[in-house]
Amino acid sequence: MTGVVSVNVQRRIVNPGDDDYVGLAWQLKERIRREDGVLRQRRRFFENAYERSTVYLYLDRSTDRLVGFAAVRRDGYILFLAVGSDYRGQSFGKRLVARVADDYGSVTCHARTTNEQALAFYERLGFEIKRRIDGYYEDGGDAYYLKLGDDDSIRERLASLLRR
Repeated sequence: MTGVVSVNVQRRIVNPGDDDYVGLAWQLKERIRREDGVLRQRRRFFENAYERSTVYLYLDRSTDRLVGFAAVRRDGYILFLAVGSDYRGQSFGKRLVARVADDYGSVTCHARTTNEQALAFYERLGFEIKRRIDGYYEDGGDAYYLKLGDDDSIRERLASLLRR
């Protein structure tokens, strides 16, 4: 499925079982890992999770670069949410979460307890920390389990991003 967000940025949805853009998603994830020290998954794990997910993504047609993506399980759990540093601050992350919230009744994810940028982002969108999980990540890092609030005003605010 395709949609245009701006002249150069195109929205796409990759259905489960399809590996379209997995290479570009891996490259973006690795760039973020090097720059920010997060998204530390191994390639095979990442590819398997990507291929089992619905993936919402934005593609910059002027540069053939992936702007960002959200890989989501069928229960609304966000496995990966990534936006390239060149595109941050332009609401792409918010729009990705808004797409997920529009399609799923419940939206959840994990974030490292040390990833203050991600935690602040999720909190601004209306996510609530439900619990802390010690040693959640393979490297022993701790995580918070977050859930998007059920307040209709939160979902309406996110839905308004999709109408822009």
